[in-house]
Amino acid sequence: MANPKKTVHFEIKGGKKLRGTVTTNTAKNSAVGLLCASLLNRGATTLRDMPKIEEVFRIIEVLQSIGVSVKWEKNDVIVRPPKKLSLKSMDADTAMRTRSAIMLIGPLLHLFPRFRLPQAGGCQLGARTVEPHFFALQKLGISIKTLPKSYEISRKTLKKGQTVVLYESGDTVTEQILLAAAKVPGNTVIKFASANYQVQDLCHFLTRFGVVVNGIGTTTLSVTGVKDIDMDISFRPGEDPIESMLFLSIAATTNSEITIKRCPLDFLELELLKLEKMGFRYRILREYTSKNGHTRLGDIRTMNSPRLKALHEKIHPSVYPGLNIDNLPFFVPVALRAEGQTLIHDWVYENRAIYFLELRKLGADIILADPHRVFVKGPAKLKAAEVICPPALRPAAIIMIAMLAADGTSMLRNVYSINRGYEDLAKRLHRLGADIKTFHS
Repeated sequence: MANPKKTVHFEIKGGKKLRGTVTTNTAKNSAVGLLCASLLNRGATTLRDMPKIEEVFRIIEVLQSIGVSVKWEKNDVIVRPPKKLSLKSMDADTAMRTRSAIMLIGPLLHLFPRFRLPQAGGCQLGARTVEPHFFALQKLGISIKTLPKSYEISRKTLKKGQTVVLYESGDTVTEQILLAAAKVPGNTVIKFASANYQVQDLCHFLTRFGVVVNGIGTTTLSVTGVKDIDMDISFRPGEDPIESMLFLSIAATTNSEITIKRCPLDFLELELLKLEKMGFRYRILREYTSKNGHTRLGDIRTMNSPRLKALHEKIHPSVYPGLNIDNLPFFVPVALRAEGQTLIHDWVYENRAIYFLELRKLGADIILADPHRVFVKGPAKLKAAEVICPPALRPAAIIMIAMLAADGTSMLRNVYSINRGYEDLAKRLHRLGADIKTFHS
């Protein structure tokens, strides 16, 4: 397990075309949700092929701090809750480092009538309000009070037979209300739910406990909960479309021919279409089903794409099945290769588009129209530079991608943001032929 107090840096000699094969790991966002969901079970939960990334390590540390037994066995994580949790011993500093910790509310409210949870942290992307979580949970009879550094959660009897209309179609808020409804006997209907990959993984996981979830993959979920869960089960999260997109962006930006295995195709369809219309060439070698029995996968071979062109329309994210919010930044380095001007509209987060301006240090021609929109002009002649990673995962990753394409030797400082979401990324890129070295301080 990595030491979060140790600073890691990347030295990247760019301008090389990559070749070889890389395999998509299981999804970060699914993994953290499933770790939180394991608290619903009084038995042992084995989560297979979990990504060894900082975000997962932080959630595990939080669970261990309250008395949960969490052990790695090779790539699997085995979770065994104790007979009684000790919330007073929760590692608040670690909990505040990850926004995913907010999903502990759903499982914990079944165990405690009143408790406190440190306020959420994670990527610094502006005013990421948690009010949608509170509005949804209130429908089940849960009261949440915001204190200076924590949330105070209390409930009496959880309400049955409720219809919960989500304030926004968010991934974590949908998971939150699923976790709350999972142990409410009777039916709970969730409308305007996210149908994204991590939500679908959680739904399939809950059905292993006997929870009935109808409408998986749609925006209306019907959940029939169970009173108690006490069984030994195993489950494997699906593959990460955001990681597949990272390598697709690397291939497009460096014009490299690589094979990306185990890409979750249902969650990349629009991204692939837009890349194709920009002139990016690829083919799907074969299709098959993930080891979890649910996710449709494909091996994608990227091909020489000598000329990319900017799209006339803006590129913007939407809820699934739209372009994934986390995949939007990966179009920025691709746009740097494309002839013409690309408008990237990141309407979800106030601050994320501002971080894209760090690419100017590498010679990118980027104009900030407002906190949500940037104009990217290409093709750009990228040059080496020294950049400190912004405190946000995807913006940090696209700086690294641009460095892989830039002439000369770049230094990317403090890559903790990247390590939050990608396992052994420098080693995997090195196996593809990238000249990338890791340093510690």
